[in-house]
Amino acid sequence: MENRVEQLRKSLSMNQEEFARAIQVSRQTVSSIETGKYNPSLELAFIIADFFGKRIEEVFIHERGQKHEKE
Repeated sequence: MENRVEQLRKSLSMNQEEFARAIQVSRQTVSSIETGKYNPSLELAFIIADFFGKRIEEVFIHERGQKHEKE
């Protein structure tokens, strides 16, 4: 699943460690989410979206949804 976490985090001038502390996960978790190696749980995805003041679909892009939009 693609996401905009890194872009949104950087727009707030936060490093991964600061963001991780803010959402109460490890820096490694943030790194893995940003690189697409780890998809967060639904609960964590909502926490991240809420942190940025965005809807979940503005932060996380479901690939299957993109394919249907292109068709």
